[in-house]
Amino acid sequence: MKLKNCLLMLPFSALLAFGLYHVHSFAGVTEGGVLGASLLLDHLLGLSPAVSGILLNFCCYAFGWRVLGKRFIGYSAISALAFSLAYFVCEQFPPLWPALYEHPLAAALLGALFVGVGVGGCVRLGGAPGGDDALAMTLSHLTHIRIEWLYLITDLTVLALSLAYIPWQRMVYSLLTVVLSGQIIGWIQKLPPRQK
Repeated sequence: MKLKNCLLMLPFSALLAFGLYHVHSFAGVTEGGVLGASLLLDHLLGLSPAVSGILLNFCCYAFGWRVLGKRFIGYSAISALAFSLAYFVCEQFPPLWPALYEHPLAAALLGALFVGVGVGGCVRLGGAPGGDDALAMTLSHLTHIRIEWLYLITDLTVLALSLAYIPWQRMVYSLLTVVLSGQIIGWIQKLPPRQK
């Protein structure tokens, strides 16, 4: 593992936590995968994403460990713990943009940017801040299907379950944010490597 990669994962994980807390959790626009599942558990059971994220991620990481190896698990542990710590810190403050609930299109676009860049940066560095990221990376490695399409499948499943607390009229915006964030992640993965 490279120390540089470990350190670079910290701001990407924090960016993801910041966007998930300040945009998605208050705007009535959700994400898919483990991120969306953690918000679903928060709304249904009052279980903080700082806790549920670690539990759900562990299950998905166990699947990815055998395929992607120890380095992947090391990087993923750093990004997942950084995400949970950053989310915990965010929870200590009121939301920055409570009016976003009245502007779901802006919330969907802003949320997609935070999630896409945060997750995309971590995945590009070799780790997965969320279990769905580990799952998508593993399945992409095994099936050679592009990662953005695998994200879409898991995201749509969680979005369907999220209809339990999000009105279907607002689900259109959640669908928009998961499609955009998945495309941003895929785009970041396709960036050419830096020349030494």
